[in-house]
Amino acid sequence: MELTETLEFDHDDREDIYEYIESHGASRPKQVRKSLNMGERAFGHHAAILKRDGVLEEADGRLRIAFEAGTEEEFEAEDVEFAIRQAREEDLTGLVGAIRQAIGGGAYVDAETVADVVDSEGVLLRHNELESRIFFVATVDGEVVGWVHLKHPESAKLAHTAELTVGVLEEYRGNSIGSHLLERGLEWGQSQGFERIYNSIPSTNEDAIEFLEGRGWEVEAVREGHYKLDGEYIDEVMMAREL
Repeated sequence: MELTETLEFDHDDREDIYEYIESHGASRPKQVRKSLNMGERAFGHHAAILKRDGVLEEADGRLRIAFEAGTEEEFEAEDVEFAIRQAREEDLTGLVGAIRQAIGGGAYVDAETVADVVDSEGVLLRHNELESRIFFVATVDGEVVGWVHLKHPESAKLAHTAELTVGVLEEYRGNSIGSHLLERGLEWGQSQGFERIYNSIPSTNEDAIEFLEGRGWEVEAVREGHYKLDGEYIDEVMMAREL
């Protein structure tokens, strides 16, 4: 299922099943059926159609939103071996922890907001009438050490755009993990038909700005005093890249 597709359901029960999983994350079929007070036969029928149509998939005994996000890729750097893949709902705790650890104290406000939203909602993937979001993660020995996140507003006027955040734990930087994550996110965004990707960073995060500029991003605007961090007003650097 592509994020740019408009979800349309030809039966209310299918829409109910999807919306439950979209709101609660990967769930066991029995749990979904009981929560929706749906008959076993009817539920099985509608769930099978949703899986056939590529809207849902079942893995490890749970139904979850299906995204065509490619396979897991493995990389070997000088100091570490890592893999990059689409995030799964079971990555939620590790991913939120990695984001908060990587950004430090206010160095990346948009990423901090992403972590707060995901943590409060308890759901990684979204695809509804308001917005869609997807994560890819870098893992070392199964532990999340970095991420790239894309959020796409479900608005016709903004359908060609997406917002992106990306980061890597400090101890794993210098191994091209961030570059591979960013490339994976941009490749996927391009496959979805996005034309322009945005990222906003406090001006004090010079390393992140330099990282993006070295990979084809441009400063599009600066909002003076947009952030207030530790009592100090900090400019927001708004960056963009064409796909």
